[in-house]
Amino acid sequence: QVRLVESGGGLVQAGGSLRLSCAASGRTFSTYNMGWFRQAPGKEREFVAGIRRFGSTNYADSVKGRFTISRDNAKNILYLQMNELKPEDTSVYYCAAGPYGDNSAEAYDYWGQGTQVTVSS
Repeated sequence: QVRLVESGGGLVQAGGSLRLSCAASGRTFSTYNMGWFRQAPGKEREFVAGIRRFGSTNYADSVKGRFTISRDNAKNILYLQMNELKPEDTSVYYCAAGPYGDNSAEAYDYWGQGTQVTVSS
């Protein structure tokens, strides 16, 4: 019912910045809570940041002060601005949509295909 496509990943030096985008289609974007998750080799998929339908945000402790989640409901796009990137941020990043805006992957019904972020040391 909802199609999510991430973009903006790539290779960046430690301390640099990237901006990820997630384009949504299929349903009214503004009715969903949105989140960013990441999954690195050898680790479970983990919550990164979430934004509720009206703009309230929350972040994992590991990215607080460095990452900013935002949404443009008019354009149906979710963003993740990532600053001061660290090698440990290297992961595949996924956007997700769901009704609850929780930090658990089980709370989200729709997922993008993921975009690779690699931070060099």
